[in-house]
Amino acid sequence: MKLRGRKIVGGKAEGELIVSQKPLSFLGGVDPETGIVTDAESDIRGESVAGKVLAFPRGKGSTVGSYVIYALKKNGKAPKAIIVGEAETIVATGAIIAGIPTVDGIDVSKLKTGKRVRVDADDGLVEVEEQGF
Repeated sequence: MKLRGRKIVGGKAEGELIVSQKPLSFLGGVDPETGIVTDAESDIRGESVAGKVLAFPRGKGSTVGSYVIYALKKNGKAPKAIIVGEAETIVATGAIIAGIPTVDGIDVSKLKTGKRVRVDADDGLVEVEEQGF
């Protein structure tokens, strides 16, 4: 399955998806030291975003969430790429300063945790593995 969105931060990445169907708060919702989701309202609470392709509908919470995304990158616990329905200011800024390939305008309800995915953020393309690339 191929989905087309909009480039927020260019780059390419491939990996396992971790998908939240709920908005994600980075400040107080993701531990920047471990990459573990701690947001009590999250449907991926207890899961790690480190080294995976993170998909969620939109960010929520404080603008300090942008710094948490940057801290994840500095600590080696960031996602390989971000796929988001709507990259509002918090997520867009965090992805930009961290240099994480990011695509928005994607219907994340079509994505499933555990699937492999390729992200070509330069082209705004997300390709989900059906039976192998």
